[in-house]
Amino acid sequence: MSSGQAVLDLFPVSIMKPVKGLDEDSYENFASFCRQDYAAPVQLVFCFAQPDDPAIDVVQKLIKDFPDHDIILNIDPAIHGPNYKVSNLVNGFPKARYDLLIISDSDIRVTPYFLKSVTSHFVDPAVGLVMSPYRSSKVHGTATAFEALAFTGEMIPNVVTAMKLEGLSFALGAAMTFRREALQDIGGLITLADYLADDYQLGNRIKKAGWRLILDHEFVESMLKPEMISDILSRQLRWSRTMRVSRTGGYLVSGITLPGLAVIMALLTGPFNAALAAIFLLYLVRLAVSTVFSRRFVKDNLLPSWGWLLPIRDLIAFATWLLAFTGNSVRWRGFRFNILPDGKLSEP
Repeated sequence: MSSGQAVLDLFPVSIMKPVKGLDEDSYENFASFCRQDYAAPVQLVFCFAQPDDPAIDVVQKLIKDFPDHDIILNIDPAIHGPNYKVSNLVNGFPKARYDLLIISDSDIRVTPYFLKSVTSHFVDPAVGLVMSPYRSSKVHGTATAFEALAFTGEMIPNVVTAMKLEGLSFALGAAMTFRREALQDIGGLITLADYLADDYQLGNRIKKAGWRLILDHEFVESMLKPEMISDILSRQLRWSRTMRVSRTGGYLVSGITLPGLAVIMALLTGPFNAALAAIFLLYLVRLAVSTVFSRRFVKDNLLPSWGWLLPIRDLIAFATWLLAFTGNSVRWRGFRFNILPDGKLSEP
């Protein structure tokens, strides 16, 4: 082993997973964190609120199948704020042993090199948090392909654009790796319990505390389960309204970049035949560029086979962008909340 490789494996890691219910192939998602090519100690802390959660059986099987791994099952119903996911994390946090921490959603699956990739950045003592980009390569028909295209066609380009124009000042919640010291500097996880966008708040506060944020190059997989299109649209409206209150200026400007706006403007301002020709040319270019992006960079291989969804995706994305300005109500995990101007949640 080279000296450089030895450096990468020097960081013991505590991975915290807030869990509620079963996701698509939960066992394999969890097991991917046990199959890491990583020499330092790794601890997994699974955080549940209810003792009858069906995913508890999955974790117990994981403990049985990986007896040499440090796996903790924490069940605690205590509520610390309207963000119940953060409450789960607050309850499980005392079990986390190590100074390098990871929060990862329960539907995330990683490659065996995930830990090597994210921990390598912490050789720099100024780095406080590393976030992982995410994709969805496996879809279950039109509805989930519609959502997966949002990651490829909107989320990732927006993150890269924000990074180039203003630098990273937020985090992506799929997988966030950070120092315990950076978390202490912002007052701990409890400070996030009143916010819907806990990932944004975590990254933004760590940035303001003087730490560097890094976007890792290693993608993680968000494993989508079959859902109704209405559920997906409701979730995307929730994301949009959350982004609007969290990053108002950036969200407002992002609307200009949405292709749906160009389509509508062409139809409203130009002769109909010329407008159709312009839209046709737009989507020839968009499909070509998006396909290269999908296959060479994101590597989700969604395009060109799902390319016919791009115009529909673009128009609905623009409509959702507009709807985000029409109200502050969101539905999350079966409950309805209002998002306050500062990003906090309140019950109606």
